[in-house]
Amino acid sequence: MVGAPRIGFGYDVHRLVSGRRLVLGGVEIPFHLGLEGHSDADALLHAIADALLGALGEGDIGRHFPPGDARYKDMASTRLLADVAARAAVRGLRVGNVDATVIAEAPALAPYIPAMCDAVGRILGIDASRVNIKATTHEGLGALGRGEGVAAYAVLVLVSAASGA
Repeated sequence: MVGAPRIGFGYDVHRLVSGRRLVLGGVEIPFHLGLEGHSDADALLHAIADALLGALGEGDIGRHFPPGDARYKDMASTRLLADVAARAAVRGLRVGNVDATVIAEAPALAPYIPAMCDAVGRILGIDASRVNIKATTHEGLGALGRGEGVAAYAVLVLVSAASGA
């Protein structure tokens, strides 16, 4: 094995605005608001990418995909996460599992979670059963509770690509 398993943690938050699509976990969700950002602003995939970069000891997505860089303008975050996953593969590592939580007052995300798990699993090259995504609200507290944005937390473990675990 290429060293011991490595754990990474990620967090991301984006403001909800009109005139943008709402994309979370690589899935477009029908809603009258979308997330503001340089890329498609998929807060869930950004949190997972940050967790993966953290486990690799390689900083965060802002370091690798600067928000001022025109190459990443409106880019699908599925591409950003795939690039980060490729960095792990080059080092002989793969994601063992992901656990993530999305915080959003609206829309209700439960119907979309299976598709999100499938999308994240495809991007990371792992079975969707190794991806756990939860959704919760902020109980009306603060900016998230007022429905001004969406946040996501993610934790994952990297294991040797040769490991069958």
